[in-house]
Amino acid sequence: MHNDLNTLFSRLWQSYRRVTPSAERIHQLLGERESHPIVNDHIALRTFNLAPVRLNKLAGHFLKLGYQPGGEYHFEAKKLYARHYEHPDPDVPKVFISELLVDQCSVQLQAIVSDLVAQTNPDAVDADDFLTSGRHWKLDYGTYRSLLEESEYAAWTAAWGYRANHFTVSINHLESIKTVAQINQLLKDHGFAINTSGGEVKGSPQELLEQSSTLADRVALEFTDQVATVPSCFYEFALRYPKPDGNLYSGFVAASADKIFESTHASN
Repeated sequence: MHNDLNTLFSRLWQSYRRVTPSAERIHQLLGERESHPIVNDHIALRTFNLAPVRLNKLAGHFLKLGYQPGGEYHFEAKKLYARHYEHPDPDVPKVFISELLVDQCSVQLQAIVSDLVAQTNPDAVDADDFLTSGRHWKLDYGTYRSLLEESEYAAWTAAWGYRANHFTVSINHLESIKTVAQINQLLKDHGFAINTSGGEVKGSPQELLEQSSTLADRVALEFTDQVATVPSCFYEFALRYPKPDGNLYSGFVAASADKIFESTHASN
C-alpha cells in the first residue's frame, strides 16, 4: 500500500483496537492460523449531515489519496445515507461512510446534535488526524441516553466521534477459512458473540456479497459527568463473489449493511 495510505490505515487501526479488545484477539487468532497477513476489506465511518462534519468532508480525506466514489445507499428506517469509496488499487481497503439525516429526526434530537456539532472547529475537520480524533464536543451521559432513545446511531456517533466504526476481515484472502459460516463457528467456539440480526450470515452468493460481524465490545467511556460502559466498535467479515467479468464484486448490499449497523445496539 502507498505510504500516505499506510499511515492513515495504521492510525485508524490503532485508534480502533484501543476500544475494541475483541478485534485484537480475533486478529491474533486468525493470524496464528494464516501464513499471510490478514487483509482488511473495508472500514466504516459514521457522522451527521451537518456542517462542518458532513459525509463529503470525511470523504475528502480519501479522495485526496486517490479514492473514487462508488455506490450510494439509503436506509430510510434508520434515517441514514451512505456512500462507499474505492481506490484504483484493489488491494487498498474500501471505505464505507454513512451520515445521519438529522433533519428527518425529532426536534429534540436536531437541537442536541446541532449543539454538539457546533462545538467542532471546522479547521479540525481538515486536519490529517481528524478521522482518528474521536469526540469534538462535550457530552454528558444523560444526553447520550436521550439520543439513544431515538437513534442508536446518533448516540454512538455522539459518544465516539471520529474513528473507524469497524474493520473487516477479507475472507477471500484467508487460507484456513473459506466461508462466512466457518468464521462464525470459529468465533463462537472461542467465546465471541455474533450479530444475529437478519441471520448470522447476511447477504448471499446471488448478491455477490456475504457478511457477518461480532457484537460491539462494551467498554468504559468518559462522559463529562461520569464514566459509563457503552458499546464501542465491532469486527466484520466479508466474502465477495466474482461478477460475470471475473472481477470480485466491490460494492455493498444495503439490506445486509442495514443489519450490520445493529452490531452496536446495546440490546443485542
